[in-house]
This record gives sequence, structure tokens and C-alpha cells, in this order.
Amino acid sequence: MTISAEPRHGLGSRLAALARVVDLGQGRVDPELLDESTQLLLRAGNRLKLSPDHTVVALAGGTGSGKSSLFNSVSGLELSPTGVRRPTTARTHACVWGLEGAAPLLDWLQIQWRHRFARASALDKGESQLHGLILLDLPDHDSIRALTDTEADRLITAADLIVWVLDPQKYADAATHRRYVTELAGHDAVTVFVLNQIDRLSPEDQAICVADLEELLAREGVANPKVVATSASTGKGIDSLKAVLAESVSMRRAGYLRLEADLDKLMVRVAKDMPEMLRVEPAVDGARRAGLTDALCDAVGAPAVGEAIENVYGVRSVDWVGWPYARWAAALGRDPLKNLRLGDVKEDIRALVSGSVQAQPAEVDNAVQALADGLSQGMPEIWQDSLRDAARSRAGQLPTVLTDELGEIAPPLDRVPFWWWLAKIWQYLLVLLFVAGLAAFGAILAYGVFDAGEPPVKLLGEVSVLPWVGLMMASVLGLGLLTAVASRNFIVLAAGKERDRLERDMRRRVATVAQELVLEPVERELQRYNDYHEALNTARY
Repeated sequence: MTISAEPRHGLGSRLAALARVVDLGQGRVDPELLDESTQLLLRAGNRLKLSPDHTVVALAGGTGSGKSSLFNSVSGLELSPTGVRRPTTARTHACVWGLEGAAPLLDWLQIQWRHRFARASALDKGESQLHGLILLDLPDHDSIRALTDTEADRLITAADLIVWVLDPQKYADAATHRRYVTELAGHDAVTVFVLNQIDRLSPEDQAICVADLEELLAREGVANPKVVATSASTGKGIDSLKAVLAESVSMRRAGYLRLEADLDKLMVRVAKDMPEMLRVEPAVDGARRAGLTDALCDAVGAPAVGEAIENVYGVRSVDWVGWPYARWAAALGRDPLKNLRLGDVKEDIRALVSGSVQAQPAEVDNAVQALADGLSQGMPEIWQDSLRDAARSRAGQLPTVLTDELGEIAPPLDRVPFWWWLAKIWQYLLVLLFVAGLAAFGAILAYGVFDAGEPPVKLLGEVSVLPWVGLMMASVLGLGLLTAVASRNFIVLAAGKERDRLERDMRRRVATVAQELVLEPVERELQRYNDYHEALNTARY
């Protein structure tokens, strides 16, 4: 039998990748599969540390298959008790060709000392090709004792090479095929089938049974079944079986091949829910970052706050840079804000003035959900769920944090720009000039026109000055109105800049909060997904 070409290289790397799969798959992969993966890692670690010069071959079979007789025939000694009507192998017996270094391996296999036998003398009988073989005679897997004793199952899992011993009457036994053979499909390189007791068959029936068994095995997924026909009682086929065992022993690769076969089978199951896993960009792209920031800004009402600030800026400026006469006239109204016709924004202004900035939890949740849905498209469902969970892991803090953070940047509404002071001084200076002109105009009328008496200043009696005083008063009024209009234009520009500054500051803070509470957990999960993808591919191939 040709066991295999050179075994797949990189078993150590694949096992290391499997360890990463177990670590990264917590909460995302079936816990039963993770437990099986952990058990395989433990078994592989133990086996690889033990003697690589020995090959563990397990003879497994049901009651009456002649397994113990075959064990004795291969070993050349009566080591294992045999029986016809009932199982007689209660505990595993081991025959070792070459004892050096075998003890730790036998201890790991939990073979009792009294059931260990050595065939050092076999080297003198032309059997040196079997040096390094540890042959195990397992308890019958279908015995009554097997219902409570899992020794056979444990050693079938631990052995490097499994030899299934079948008899002509029960070689198609459903218990063996369904429970073991089917489960070991894909382990062709480390599985041998022995059709024992062929001395009970004619040559024609023997050929039919072998062909039927090979066809049955092929249907069960054994791609290249190797069947050896033997008779423990006559010795027929024993040399062929020894040749198979000798080839496996000489290659000293059966242990690696068995672990690789177990790993291959396990990885098919681990990867079945994500057959086309593809890497994703681990960093959230700029467009989605901006989209999340926009949505959170809307949730916290940043545009409305900016608009309110702009309006508040304009309303407050009236008291400083407006033409005083117009302001005094407007003051006769009940509410200066009414003149702005702000509607609902008026309440926003009042809320802003009182320092109230509130994030809406429902809108925040919708923004986070939209981000997670966009990023998880095309990912396996379990990873979509984990990405959504990561996005929401700290999202519950968002409304409070955003409210607190933005509450700190509300502009000081009592702040007065320096140029407002200059404008106000200038306007009141113009008011004084107008009042002075008005007084001079009245005095000239009184003293110069109506001759009310001697003027305190000669100029106040000159009627010819009256047009110039009127021109001065008109100029002062025009200059005041021009100043008010120019100031208003400057106010509009400044209010817009104030709004832009506030919205930029709010957006910057919202982006910082989003990065810390949403994007960082999401990017960690995306990186975990990529790491899992890489580890899974390494473990699979």
C-alpha cells in the first residue's frame, strides 16, 4: 500500500493558524467546533512532542472479527486472548518493535504496563522493517463493555494508522460504517481495511466480498480504499499486511498524515458557513466616516444649533451696531425676536441661550445601524451580527457623551466683539452731533428769526448759518444710517462665520466621539474578521 506522497508541509503553521481560529472565533463559531479544535490542538501538541520514530497502529473491529487473532499473528506471539462467541479483549494490548523512546508514548496512550509487550527479538527474524511499530489490539467497539468504556473510541482517535478488521459475515455492518468509517472519510492515507477469516470463503466468494467492500467504502467517501484479505488461522495475507505496516513505519509520517487528515476534516466543518470569505478593508473609509458624522450631527441638532447661533448673533448685534433711533423704535414692540420671523427656531434660540443641547437616542441608533449594515454587506451572517454588536458596544453612551461634549462648546453669548464697541461709540457720537445740531437749529430760529433775545453766542443769531446746520443734521442722519447698513452687512458675514466656526467645532467633536465609541470597536472587529479569514485559510490549506 502506498500511504501517500510526501505529507503536506507546514503542519505546524496550520496548527498555529487553528489556534488563532479558536481564539478569534470565540462567540462567532459553533462552540462545539471550537471545543473539537481545542482537543485536536491538544492531541497534536502531545503527539508531536512524543517519539517520532514510532508509529501507532490500532487494530479496530467488532466482536468476532478475529482482531485479536490477527494481532497475535502479526506479532508472532500469543499476546492477546482470543474467543469465538464473546469479546475477550477488555483492555488494549500493545506490542512494540523497538522499546527505546516508546514508554512516554505508551503512557500517553494510557496502555497499562501489564499489557505492554516487546518484540526486540523480532529483529533477528527478518522483521527489522517493523522497527518502530506500536501495534494496538483495541477492545471490540460493539461489545457490551464498550457502552460504558470509551477506550476503543479514544485510541481510534489517537492512533497514527487505523486497521479495520472486518469479517466476511459482518463486513457491511452498519454500526461500524456509520459510526466510524463514514466519519473517517478523507483519512484514506492512514486507514487500512482487512477482510479477515477469508479461509471461510472460496476464492470466487473472496473476490466478490473484496470487490463489494471496496465499492461500499467508495460510496461512503473513502476515495482510494485499500483492502487486504487475511486469515489469522492459516497465515494467508499476513505478510501482505506486514508489508503495509512496514511501509508506514519506514516513512515515519503516519502521525503527521493522521493529524493533517483530522485537521482537513475539521476545517471543512469550521469553514462550511463561510465558504467564500473575503478580506475587507480594516479601516472605515472616509465616505462612511463622514456619513456617520453627518448623521450624528443631525441627531444632536448641530445645523439647528448653528442656525440658532447665527440668529442670536444677529439679534444681539442690534443693541450694539444698529442705528439707535431705529432700535429705540423697535423697542416699543413686545418681543424683538418676533421681528426676525424665526418661527420654531425661536425656541431653539431660547434653548441654546439656556445651554440645552440634546442628542436624540433613536437617531443616534439609526446612524450606528446604518454604518454597521453598510460595512457588513457580503460578510457571513455570524460576522455581520458580530460587527453590529461591535458598533453598538458603546453606542449606548453616545447620546450622553455627545450632549455633554457639545454642551461644553456652546459659545459665550455675552461675548461682545471689540468692533461692536467702536460702532456703538460712533453711533452715539453721531446721535450727540444730531442732538447738538438740532439744538443749534432751534437756537438760531429763536434768536435769529423770532428775535427772542440776545444769543449767548453770536453765531446762534446768524440766520445765514441755518442751512448749514440743517445740512449738517441731514449728513449726520445719513452717516448714521450708512453706518447701520454697513454694520449690518458686516454682522451678516460675521454671523455666518460664527455659525461655520461653531458647526466645524461641533462636527470635529462629534467625529472624535464617533471615532472613540463607534469606529474603533468596528475597526477592531473588521481587523478580527481579516485575521480570522487569514488564519482560516492557513489552517485549511
